[in-house]
Amino acid sequence: MHSNDWNYPTSIRVGAGRVSELAQACQSIGMHRPLLVTDRFLGGTDMIQSALAECRATLGDCGFFDQVKGNPTGRNVADGLAVYQAGAYDGVIAFGGGSALDAAKAIALMSGQSRPLWDFEDIGQNHLRADPAGIAPIIALPTTAGTGSEVGRASVITDEEARVKRTILHSRMMPRIAILDANLTLGLPKHLTAATGIDALTHCMEAYCSPVYHPMAEAVAVKGMQLIKQFLPLAVTDGTDLHARQEMLVASSLGAVAFQRGLGGVHAIAQTLGALYDQHHGLLNAILLPYVLRANQTALGPQMQALSIALGLPGSGFTAVLDWVLALREQIGIPHTLSALGIDDRDAELVGRMAFADGCSHTNPIRHSAQTYAGIFCRAVAGD
Repeated sequence: MHSNDWNYPTSIRVGAGRVSELAQACQSIGMHRPLLVTDRFLGGTDMIQSALAECRATLGDCGFFDQVKGNPTGRNVADGLAVYQAGAYDGVIAFGGGSALDAAKAIALMSGQSRPLWDFEDIGQNHLRADPAGIAPIIALPTTAGTGSEVGRASVITDEEARVKRTILHSRMMPRIAILDANLTLGLPKHLTAATGIDALTHCMEAYCSPVYHPMAEAVAVKGMQLIKQFLPLAVTDGTDLHARQEMLVASSLGAVAFQRGLGGVHAIAQTLGALYDQHHGLLNAILLPYVLRANQTALGPQMQALSIALGLPGSGFTAVLDWVLALREQIGIPHTLSALGIDDRDAELVGRMAFADGCSHTNPIRHSAQTYAGIFCRAVAGD
């Protein structure tokens, strides 16, 4: 008999053009002086500036912080928190890709806490250290179909001093409202559409392979992979395909809902490499996925047989799924090796140790050793 606790996500508004509801969404949850948090690239775009202007016109005030980098850092969160507290804001609008959303959620968490950020790392019962009343409400608008952070309870933040990514978690970090508006993703270039799309696939795939008992998340993961199989090639081929863009946003959210079941070795290595080399998280996942699948093959027989049928693949079982992943990556232009990103294997032993220590490794279908993770990393560098 199994015993577990299950939670499902926030209120989600789905559809092109629904960014126009942002100010009303703020009012609906009692947010009157929000701080809009985004990244440095998006901050000056018409998309962000028009949303900011509309919120200011309707609400009377809306702050702005756009100093989030890819792979957000503790310093980014501290700087955003200083702006939040100086402006006496009462909520956070998280607007952008996964990095901006994660930083914004961490700012909301820290808005009313007396302990430092790393005290809330997702280890044991650390979330109980947070004062729930001190967590600001959040509305999230993703501009990429990848992380699904808009429906998640966690943020991944780089501790630059320790050179490690830390997962900060609390149930109240889950946004109150998520707005999935395909118009917000139309400007995403092909290579980022591809990388973030395989990021969503990795969330679904690793959640599906997790040994944790959560059949609802398992089913959601399958639906996410079905959508990605159908719509990711279309979104990459024609970035103006609004329907494909919308379905990929949905698939991304499904992936984040599914990984309540846990992730695995792909994320354990990718988060390590992101901390060490500051590379794009989705692209790291995309490159690593087939190498980790091969390392997990002996534990995945029944799951892959069922998945090959659910995805309507030619052939059956593990080989059919792996062949599909490899073909999809090639079709949308994902590099096959980490060396294509300029990463070599000189830090293999360190990468192996850090991946083994990463929390995601605990829900990998096989509890690989640090040495095994180092070997997977080396194969991904060389393309073996």
